[in-house]
Amino acid sequence: MYRFTLPPTPDEKSQALGNVRRAIERNRGQSLPEVSGRAVPEIRSVGIIGAGMMGRAIAAAHLMPKKGSELFLAEHPAGRSGKIVLTPFSVAIADVDGAAVLAAPDRVAGELAQDMSPADAKAAVADRLRATRDLDEVARCDLVLETIVENVRAKWTLYGELEGRLAEGTLLVSNTSTIPITQLGEKLERPERFCGFHFFHPVRERPLVEVIRGKQTSSQTVAAAAAHARAIGRMPVVVNDGPAFLVNRLLTPCLAEALELLVEGASVEAIDEAALRFGMAKGACALMDEIGLDVALHSAMALGAAFDERIPRSPLLVSMVKAGRLGCKSGKGFYTYREAGARLERGEPDEELRRLVARWAGEPREHTPDSIAARLVLPMVLEATRALEDGIVDDPRDVDLAVLYGLGFPAERGGLLWWADTLGAERLVTALREHAHLGRRAEPTPLLEAMARSGRRFYAPGAA
Repeated sequence: MYRFTLPPTPDEKSQALGNVRRAIERNRGQSLPEVSGRAVPEIRSVGIIGAGMMGRAIAAAHLMPKKGSELFLAEHPAGRSGKIVLTPFSVAIADVDGAAVLAAPDRVAGELAQDMSPADAKAAVADRLRATRDLDEVARCDLVLETIVENVRAKWTLYGELEGRLAEGTLLVSNTSTIPITQLGEKLERPERFCGFHFFHPVRERPLVEVIRGKQTSSQTVAAAAAHARAIGRMPVVVNDGPAFLVNRLLTPCLAEALELLVEGASVEAIDEAALRFGMAKGACALMDEIGLDVALHSAMALGAAFDERIPRSPLLVSMVKAGRLGCKSGKGFYTYREAGARLERGEPDEELRRLVARWAGEPREHTPDSIAARLVLPMVLEATRALEDGIVDDPRDVDLAVLYGLGFPAERGGLLWWADTLGAERLVTALREHAHLGRRAEPTPLLEAMARSGRRFYAPGAA
């Protein structure tokens, strides 16, 4: 078996980082200042609907953006001086839950205090954040972002209450992680002014924003959303609509394999250690805890319905959600958590988790760090080839930026498809055939098979 956890050589690392820099430069150089001769409207005020964990983190990102990568910082305009000047925004955050509204200012200040002094964090919140239950106050903003429960009917109901209150030029966006933007826009009178604007967990560490173009989204809206992402110091990657878009489409098969590995006898710690040894910023189980196991379950169900047999259904995940093990937000998931000041402190997996895993345990298999890493990463490569075939994106650099800055893929490996090229399609196909017992979800795609036969790469030789 290929040594998946073997670190790259100095030369491989240098070439990989060079690819990351070129991809960043291309992304930053993509011109979006005007469309059809019309200037993209400037956004100064942002309304956020939903004062939960994600809504608060997005509010904090607008009060003091944070890049999650030193490389990204270095390549950002003015980044080499260490000082990035960004447009100050006023933010209104709304929720129907009065307790969530009352708690929002302190929670947002706590998020900001991870990167500035508590006094400065409180001052930023006092100067530029309003927490409210009044939808009209949010509707007066230049951009309105919805981040409520992942339920299409709940979102339709909200949009029905909201759209008539919006000014003609207001941009309406959704932070949905799985629901197709075209479907969400079906009931809107102006679907051309609506798109996806998807942040990633944890927001302060992930600089990517997925800008999702629905079938009726106008180019003007896409340009305005991408320009706004840049204005808050984020990296926009524009993708076409489809199940789970791009990043979660690549991530969900990886997380599904982590769940399968657990019932095959691999421990939580072994799974996460293998991911870390490969270079990922987070282990798969720790990441699910951060995302929320209920959200992970929803994503798995949505993709499982769209791509039958490629996403194994996990009764373990269902049992964990039913048991209230939702991850960080409930204090227990794969790990246990307790509050330590403004931070969460992670503990060990507990006995209840071991009992749940034992309940669904299948035939045990022997696993090594390399075999675990292969199970986590190879499904991402397969899904990336399908995303290219389906036209979700048309350039491997967009895939690589998405996983680097949305998922914490290791920069020293250059991105998912750059790394795949270092192995070569023939070796990838061989590695997949070693996992033939997994059935259809480990079958090489037609694109990968064709690349193996021809020796073609995702990146053309000498691509910049």
